[in-house]
Amino acid sequence: MKALRAVDVRGVWGTVLLPLRDGGDVDWARLAAQVDALIASGVDGVYAHGTAGEFHAIDEAEFDHVNDVLATLCEAAGLPFQLGASHPATPVMMGRIRRAAALEPGAVQVILPDWVPLNDDEVVRFLAGAAEAAGPVPLVLYNPPHAKTPVGPELLARAAAATPSLIGVKMAGGDDGWYAAMAELAGDLSVFVPGHLLATGLARGAHGSYSNVAAMSPRGAVAWYRMMTTDPPGALDVEARIAEFFRRHIAPLQAAGLSNPALDKFLATVGGWADIGTTLRWPASSAPDDAVAPARADANRLLPELFPA
Repeated sequence: MKALRAVDVRGVWGTVLLPLRDGGDVDWARLAAQVDALIASGVDGVYAHGTAGEFHAIDEAEFDHVNDVLATLCEAAGLPFQLGASHPATPVMMGRIRRAAALEPGAVQVILPDWVPLNDDEVVRFLAGAAEAAGPVPLVLYNPPHAKTPVGPELLARAAAATPSLIGVKMAGGDDGWYAAMAELAGDLSVFVPGHLLATGLARGAHGSYSNVAAMSPRGAVAWYRMMTTDPPGALDVEARIAEFFRRHIAPLQAAGLSNPALDKFLATVGGWADIGTTLRWPASSAPDDAVAPARADANRLLPELFPA
């Protein structure tokens, strides 16, 4: 697969979720069928091993198997793909980076080492080392709100200057000041923000999303993204209704202590576009199955744009 440039990393990317059997093993046939469904949905790319993909809960053989499935299917379809190589432990992550890069994805996604916070010099040093491990494959930095080391626009600009192969970031976004600082200091990078905030983010200067909305409806997320370019007020109205859906059905699950992987698997089960299931790897808690039907009814009523025929 051709290495991606920052200008290539745009739009809606779908994430690979782990379908699990009753004993907790990955169901590889269902995983492959899920990737096929993502490819057919029209998303701009597919990636593996984000938070929703439970990268922190799989062993190295499973990590490699997911990568092999995704690379094989996306290469056959000619669809860009990225491989997450994240792990809280630095030596394990460096090994994952090297093995992922060997499959020649469009980019490799990394987090910062996450047991203790890093100072600015350590952030720059780590990303330079990760880039060296990835060789010709570019990097995307995943810096979620719960990361031990938050990376602001100034530090990001310094890291990008030291590591030219850093082409993009996945972050929570921010206010108008944050977007202005990102444009001024890190304007050469692709900036991805949460899927449910994409219409607002795109209007402020973001470029796309590794999308939780695509977790619920890949085809719908693509249709909504297109609406952002043809009917921005209509797209903002959809975003407001997505927020209402999240207030009704996602916020209570968050308040009950469920993790983002649990929420994304719940969204996928609500959307019903692939056989994924709500079950997470032990010891994580999963969303209750009896919450799916009322959420599905509300999703179809509130958000018909996300469920095109």
